[in-house]
Amino acid sequence: MTSTLNRPSDGQGSVQVHQDPSVQIQEGALVIAVYGKGGIGKSTTSSNLSAAFSKLGKKVLQIGCDPKHDSTFTLTHKMVPTVIDILEEVDFHSEELRPEDFMFQGFNGVMCVESGGPPAGTGCGGYVTGQTVKLLKEHHLLEDTDVVIFDVLGDVVCGGFAAPLQHANYCLIVTANDFDSIFAMNRIVAAIQAKAKNYKVRLGGVVANRSAETDQIDKFNERTGLKTMAHFRDVDAIRRSRLKKCTIFEMEPTEDVLEVQNEYLSLAKKLSESVQALEAEPLKDREIFDLLGFD
Repeated sequence: MTSTLNRPSDGQGSVQVHQDPSVQIQEGALVIAVYGKGGIGKSTTSSNLSAAFSKLGKKVLQIGCDPKHDSTFTLTHKMVPTVIDILEEVDFHSEELRPEDFMFQGFNGVMCVESGGPPAGTGCGGYVTGQTVKLLKEHHLLEDTDVVIFDVLGDVVCGGFAAPLQHANYCLIVTANDFDSIFAMNRIVAAIQAKAKNYKVRLGGVVANRSAETDQIDKFNERTGLKTMAHFRDVDAIRRSRLKKCTIFEMEPTEDVLEVQNEYLSLAKKLSESVQALEAEPLKDREIFDLLGFD
């Protein structure tokens, strides 16, 4: 990770964490950063999307960027050690590590890494992301990867936790059909707009989650220029898959489960073949307040 001094800012008054420019994910891989309000279902979306990409024959790597390190357990069926924990054990001498120390194979060959993070209030999540990508590069673990998915902590868009955006092609925003989720989505749109000034990342689209209807999301999309790429209703099988510590693709193939599986497969195909960068304009807080709701 490099200093922020003498580097272009990512927006007026912004001081951002900048990764080492030599530590980049190779050209050709589709890199997706998944953001959204805390608790909205980003890890569920990321893991099932990784599984869907693998079903399409892609070599997939999922990187969990939350200190809780719970992004990949439905893929691996266990809580795996984090990169930071493993690095601490060898006093941060990364040359002493083997790939199997920090990378774990999950469902259908999806490779899983949990970056972890510093204790609360003691460090920077951006540094952790940078160290994780650097370690993967050092061990040549990104060279044959088709898809990389960053599952990012909550709706935090500070310099640290916005660091995955410096590697991503597209940001996918997970939201529900409610005020708080859309309010958080608007802040993420603003973060992408700032990052896009200096990095390749662009908005890919919206995933409507845990929502029977999408009327409020549709209002926001129409106003800002966003587009919904997938819609997942509040299907109990998705909740139960988390409790069973597995992906939706490992659940009994009921009608509801098959519908969800097909929606994830459709989303993976869109991202692989026909995703278009969106030029969205975030709203002011008062504008969202006035826009959403019922007459």
